Amino acid sequence: MVDTTQQAFLDIAQHDPSALERLVRASAEHVEASGLDARTYTLVNVAALIALDAAPSSYIWQIGLALEAGVTPEEILGLLVAVGPTVGSAKIVAAAPEIALALGIDLEAIEAAGRR
Repeated sequence: MVDTTQQAFLDIAQHDPSALERLVRASAEHVEASGLDARTYTLVNVAALIALDAAPSSYIWQIGLALEAGVTPEEILGLLVAVGPTVGSAKIVAAAPEIALALGIDLEAIEAAGRR
């Protein structure tokens, strides 16, 4: 692997601002090319993560972009409900805690407090 490739992975993993800025710029170009508004684009991407049973860190990144685009936590919950019949309950159950974490919702604390 080329040293610049390794460095790029390291920069992204360490949240290097310039590396993350390059990713955001690339994402903005994809939004424009899609013809979708930013809110719809980010919701589509969250739906894709659910369908793919994506890694937890992917949810943190994409949910952050969705919130920045003006998507509400209630709309993200609605997305889970909407894709459920298509992707199946197992993927919804797997995605829910990852999405909650990305939204800053502490499910363990809620459960410990006895609220369901």
